[in-house]
Amino acid sequence: MAEGDKVQIPMTKLGNQGLEVSKLGFGCMGLTGAYNSPLSDEDGISVINYAFNKGITFFDTADVYGPHSNEILLGKALKHLPREKIQIATKFGIQRLQFPHMEVNGSPEYVRSCCEASLKRLGVEYIDLYYQHRIDTKIPIEETIGELKKLVEEGKVKYIGLSEASPSTIRRAHAIHPITAVQMEWSLWTRDIEEEIIPLCRELGIGIVPYSPLGRGFFAGKGVLESLSANSSLAMHPRFQGDNLDRNKTIYSRIESLATKHQCSPAQLALAWVLKQGDDVVPIPGTTKIKNLDNNIGSLKVKLTEEDLKDISDAVPIEEVAGDRSYQNMDHLQWKFANTPPKN
Repeated sequence: MAEGDKVQIPMTKLGNQGLEVSKLGFGCMGLTGAYNSPLSDEDGISVINYAFNKGITFFDTADVYGPHSNEILLGKALKHLPREKIQIATKFGIQRLQFPHMEVNGSPEYVRSCCEASLKRLGVEYIDLYYQHRIDTKIPIEETIGELKKLVEEGKVKYIGLSEASPSTIRRAHAIHPITAVQMEWSLWTRDIEEEIIPLCRELGIGIVPYSPLGRGFFAGKGVLESLSANSSLAMHPRFQGDNLDRNKTIYSRIESLATKHQCSPAQLALAWVLKQGDDVVPIPGTTKIKNLDNNIGSLKVKLTEEDLKDISDAVPIEEVAGDRSYQNMDHLQWKFANTPPKN
């Protein structure tokens, strides 16, 4: 089950506005560094090409990745691929990131300038799915979405998304222009969106795009089977530090045992669990290695019953997960705090 060969990746509707994407997407962030050293352009492009040739058509990037170099890399790869068969998702809103501090901007002027710059870097005439990456809690969401709506009307953006948005922000945004997708962290060890966000998205017909579906690589063995590289930002992540990591290794062992039972890898089991959360769920794991990409694609072949899904969930009791889900000093940027002021 380790290989992705002969796996047909189905297309699925993301939200009810008409966007169709591959059931498994690809998160491009890691290709230009973040958790590891950046790949060369040649290697990064070959990973993107390989993913496309295997049936992945949904590629996720952002202006802040690099910054800018990730969109440029994806743009170079797109020159050799059929544009009409690819769905590009990119994001705006993080004006400055000096880890772990982040400056967010959702003003209409900033929205437009970011969109124009992303189009240029990607070398495309339109963005399939354009997300507000983080919510600007100083500006009414109606103003931000109002500008995005104009970009849709101008044909520069096809569909609108939100990332790390609160329930009230999602609802208010959706009232101005339909939201196609909400991107949130969702994995076996990060499940806080299940109570409010998931039911709200289903009520409104919004697709769900889980980022870090493998727990930032933890369920693929990062920090457990392979040590973190010296330049990895994960060294600062609470769940990968000291006693927390030691305690979390117990969780990995349980998933490893269940994976043996299902004749797949722990990463495949963890990703299959996310994939099976619904037809409206499209995870976007990233990797820099072809073998990991094949492994991820192989997760689509893992058969899980409702009982299996419960056993897997029960193997990762949320109260036993050690460490916060976000980096230190970045808690306030989570969806729970992402309300915006009322529109006058």
